[in-house]
Formats: sequence, C-alpha cells, structure tokens
Amino acid sequence: MAEVLFKKVDYTLKKLIEDISIGEIGLPDIQRPFVWPMTKVRDLFDSMYRGFPIGYLLFWENGYSNAHRTIGTGQKQKLPRLLIVDGQQRLTSLYAVMKNEPIISKDYKRQRVKIAFHPLNERFEVSNPAIEKDAEWIPDISDLWHADTDAFTFINQFLERLRARRSLTPEEEKTIPRIINRLIKLDEYPLTALEISSSVDEDQVSSIFVRINSQGTPLNQANFILTLMSVFWDEGRKELEDFCRRSKSPSTDGRPSPFNHYLRPNPEQLLRVSVALGFRRARLEYVYSLLRGKDLETRQFSDEQRDKQFALLREAQAYTLDLQNWHEFFKALKRAGYPSDQLISSQMAVLYTYALWLIGKRDFKVDLHSLREVIARWFFMATLTGRYTGSFEARFEQDMALLRNANSADEFVQILDQQIDAVLTHDYWNVTLPSELETAAARNTGQFAYYAALCLLEASVLYSKMKVSELVDPSSRAKKAALERHHLFPRKYLQRIGIRERRLINQVSNYALVEWSDNIKISDKAPKDYVPELEKRFNPEELERMYQWHGLPKNWYDLDYTSLINERKKLIALVIKSGFERLRGGA
Repeated sequence: MAEVLFKKVDYTLKKLIEDISIGEIGLPDIQRPFVWPMTKVRDLFDSMYRGFPIGYLLFWENGYSNAHRTIGTGQKQKLPRLLIVDGQQRLTSLYAVMKNEPIISKDYKRQRVKIAFHPLNERFEVSNPAIEKDAEWIPDISDLWHADTDAFTFINQFLERLRARRSLTPEEEKTIPRIINRLIKLDEYPLTALEISSSVDEDQVSSIFVRINSQGTPLNQANFILTLMSVFWDEGRKELEDFCRRSKSPSTDGRPSPFNHYLRPNPEQLLRVSVALGFRRARLEYVYSLLRGKDLETRQFSDEQRDKQFALLREAQAYTLDLQNWHEFFKALKRAGYPSDQLISSQMAVLYTYALWLIGKRDFKVDLHSLREVIARWFFMATLTGRYTGSFEARFEQDMALLRNANSADEFVQILDQQIDAVLTHDYWNVTLPSELETAAARNTGQFAYYAALCLLEASVLYSKMKVSELVDPSSRAKKAALERHHLFPRKYLQRIGIRERRLINQVSNYALVEWSDNIKISDKAPKDYVPELEKRFNPEELERMYQWHGLPKNWYDLDYTSLINERKKLIALVIKSGFERLRGGA
C-alpha cells in the first residue's frame, strides 16, 4: 500500500471554533471567495440539530514553524498550523453564527448571518423583521453562544416574553427549556477532519480535493496564493478585495475610484497582474512555491525567503492598484480604438496588457506618450488575434521571455513592435484574417477589431453622419443602444429566398453598424429596396468614402448574397489593416 498522506482527527464544533479563534486553523477563502446564501446556513444548522452528518472537513498542514505572531486583524494568537481546503463554507457559516461575526457577501459587503429558531416547531429560518417581533421565535441564535449568556437566564427571559403574549400549557413549559438546551449543545456536535501532510504539494492537494468532492470547484494556483495572503499579509488581500469592490460602480462620495468602462476585476485577475509585474511570471505555480518560502532544490521552507518574496508582491501590488496607473493605462485602450468593454472579447488581453504597461513604465522608464502608443498597438494585435485565449499563461510566459534581454526604454518598445510585426504579416492581413472573418460567432475578435478600426479612422456609421466613436462612447449609452448591428441582407429576406441556416445568415460579412432608427425602418426589405432611399442623404464623394469604411463595393445591393459576403470579408480585413496602420503611424 502507498504511503498514507493524511490522518483522521475528530473534533467537536466547540473545539474547531476555538482553534479558528486562536489561529490554530486558518479560515481564509480558498476554493470560493464568499459564503453560501443564508438559506444554506439555515439548512446546515437544521441538519446538525437533527443529528444528520454534514460531511468531512479537509485541512492541510502548512509546514511552517509554529512561531507565535499576530496575523490578520491582530486577534489571532499564533500562525495557523492548518489551512482549510474543503469545508470553508461550512466553517465560515458556523463561525459567523456561533461567534456573532460578520461575513463578507458576494458584493464585498459586511453583513451579519442571523438565523432564527422556533422552539415549539423546532424550525430554523433566516431572520427577518417579522420574526424579530414574534415572541414565538428566538430571532438570533448567535445569542445562545455569547460568552455572557447564561442558559438558565436566557430560557427564563424567553418564557417571560412568550407568557406576556399568551398563556403557556404545562407541556410547553417543560418542552421549551429542553429544546433550547438541545440547541445550545450543538457546540458538542462531532466533526471529522482529514489532515493532509505538509509534504504534499499544492497540485496533489488540489487533486485530493477534486477526488473527494466531485461537485466542488477545482482549486487553482490563485486560490492558494490568496490563501497565503490571508495568512501572511491579510491587509494586502483586503486591499485587493476592496479595490475590486469599488471598481464595480462609480463613486458616490466624490472620492477617486477604480471604476472604469473596461474591467470590473476580481481579486484573482489583479493578482495575476501583480505577479507578472513583481516576478515576471505568468504561471502562478512557480510564484506560489516562492511565496511559501520553499527552496525548490532542498524543498525546505525558509521564513527569510518567504518574507523576501512577499516584499516583492507588496511592492508590485501597490503599483498595480495605484489609481493613477490604473486610469492612465485605459487611455491606451481608448487610443487603440476600443472605447469600452463593449468591443472587447478577452479580459485576459486587458490584464496582461496592463501588466506590460506597468513593466514598461516602472522597470524600463518608458515615457508615457511612447508607452501609450506601443501598448495601444500591442493591445490591438493581442485582442485581434486572440493572443491570450486558450493557454494564456504559456503565451504570456513567452512574452515575458522576450523582455529578458531588454535594458532600456527604446529596447522595450522595439521588442514589442518586432513581435507585433512578426504576427501581423502580409499573409495575416490577406489570407488568415479574411478566413477568420468567415464566421457567425457573436463575439468575433475580427469583428470587434473592425469596429475599433472604424473608431481609429473616424468613420461615420453606415448611412449616417454620426461617427462610430460617438455612438459607442459608454458615457452616451441609453436604455436602447443608439448603434446596432444590422443584417445588410435581413434575416427574414434571406429566409424568403431559401437561405435559412443561421451560420450563413449571421456571417460577420453580413453585419454593418447602423443607427437604431434606421435599423427599424430597414426591417426585412431586400437591400435594393431600402438602400437607394438611404443613399439620397449623401453626395457621391461621401458615399464612396462611406463604402470604403464599411467594406462595401459600389452598388453592393445589386450583388447576390454569396458574392457580397465573399467580397466583403476581404474588404473588412483591409479596413482593419488601415485602422492599425493609422495607429502605427501615430496619427
């Protein structure tokens, strides 16, 4: 039999809560960031009250010396010996109720978990104002385990309130104290934990978690790093989470805010940026080992090494979360023709481009104008080609490797431009891109790049004098979008002539940007029936320029459908190229 990598340890609920309180067991967020809905907390207490099992817990020995130190809020007495791998939601819920501690909701808001109990019905419920006014209920069972609570006094006070409302039968007088005492004794509920040895690495821990919890969310390296932050740099994790919380909506108090129209990040995403800046790595597994203070040769842990690596992360995170850097970076995306997330299909492209921007600014001292221009070009290339989709960590590792020999601002810019040119070749523009535009995907990178190019070229909307950039500006959004994708050959028209396959109808080459009011008027008419009337708004020179912008041959409405989409995908590719050349020219 193979070596057993864990041991079974039996606990009472009271012992677990005590160990969490003093820091023997760390309670960081490891597999999911937030607690259950209140109804699941209610059901958890109901299961325990009825004597049902609530499952194993899975802990992991952290492998550090058990030196006494203060962590987190300063209430912990020692460095956690055990980290929670599976059972975090259950223990957070139990701890929050029994210690009357607030939790952090999915919206990053602190709130109390208030579970009510009806002694006569032996029923748990999420507390609410009606329950709080009802003498039949204990509105908050947390009061039962408060250090100053005396069970005898609590029961008598409950009975007095109930008697003031109605008379009690002799049976109720006997039953209520017995049931409340039974509830109080839930702190003796037995739980079993499997404690994994510190010799087991994070990949094995993740595999163990998945095997014993088939419905759980698989652990990833970011989960483990965020766990380490909770243990060794709790204020850093809180700063990260607070930044993400504030980025979700505009500031209401006039203070500077990370809110923007491109990205509402989660902690894992910004952690990746800090790691890229601080360690020049994309693969989080390497960084996790470093942050544990682990010598990759001897496999021993070193407090000194751990502190050194955390210092790098602190410095990188401070630079990443700097609001001046944050908002200055988004100007590069706007410069690239992307006014908001409306035209961006990959958040990883935004995140890794931000990492490059930070590296260029901090480590290579590239002046802001040059940095904005090269990063705009890079982002246009990266999002057009889907550079950071799929195996994005491996791709960015390769990009980091490109910079290893760079020693100056000029070399940083030159290396990025050389890579851009190596990707956006003559064959790419004339063969690869037209082929990629032969798709009906709703969020096609080529189509979004085409819209970005129209912004760069200061193009007008089809059959309108309004510019595309004006109508995709996020600050001008209304309930109904001012700008819409329109089928040049309307869907119902194509169906009438026998083209019914959605893949053919929804080709990128069959879409154009038009104003909402025009889209309504066009309805399901054939192009030759609606276009001549729209053309009357413009003189020949305006029409020629407009058709160039929108990749349409003259008198395009006289072509059959197949001929148009085959011709137009080549013309759209040329428009995208023209937009990029405008960007590269610095105009």
